[in-house]
Amino acid sequence: MTRERNPGTTGSHEVFLRHRAPAVEPGGIDPAAVLIDEKVPDQAARLGPVTGSFRFWFESQRWEWSPELYRMHGYRPGEIEPTTELLLAHKHPEDREHVAAAIARSIEQGAPFSSRHRFMDRAGVEHTVMVVADRIFDDADTPVGTTGFYIDLSETLADAARLTLDERLPEMLEARATIEQAKGVLMRMYRINPDQAFRVLTWRSQETNVKLRVLAEQLIKELPTLPAPVPSTVAAFDHALLTLHERIPPQ
Repeated sequence: MTRERNPGTTGSHEVFLRHRAPAVEPGGIDPAAVLIDEKVPDQAARLGPVTGSFRFWFESQRWEWSPELYRMHGYRPGEIEPTTELLLAHKHPEDREHVAAAIARSIEQGAPFSSRHRFMDRAGVEHTVMVVADRIFDDADTPVGTTGFYIDLSETLADAARLTLDERLPEMLEARATIEQAKGVLMRMYRINPDQAFRVLTWRSQETNVKLRVLAEQLIKELPTLPAPVPSTVAAFDHALLTLHERIPPQ
């Protein structure tokens, strides 16, 4: 847990970050931890997922963007002041209401700003992003903000990295099976595709300097600690499982 001052308030008010907060200017990504137990080739290391960090303070409704997040939106770092209005203006028209509701929920309930949506950068290029965030707490254990990362899922998974997995590590079948399990969990939870799920795992591997295989194993290990799905979800899955054969096209 780290401690920092809250620019959204006055005086000596301090906040606690329950998890490691993204630095406004994040640095030092170690690409050697990305692939199971192998060092990533230099070319692949430069093709990792595009991420940008942010902080949002509930009281002042003030946003802080990392340089990467400015560039993701098509601006030079510090060129404009990020505001909720600017943020929503960039959102895809079909996703704008959803994002506005997520921000309002963050402010009203002290919830982290997490979302998966599309936005248009300054040049009109569409980006699909997943926002993974946590809350910032003050010394009274009250949520005063949210901090996290934008992960750009628009680009295709780096072919070099996937080639390394496919060609250099055929003996790591058990480890790869664990990674595939972890990908499946992310796909279901965030409703993303396999390549995007792998990008998320790769991002966490790079950010934490922990090998992807180890992260995947820990994720699978902690699944039993998560709340059980609601009965309606289980019932819907039961129905899908028992009727799968009815929806398979004739071979």
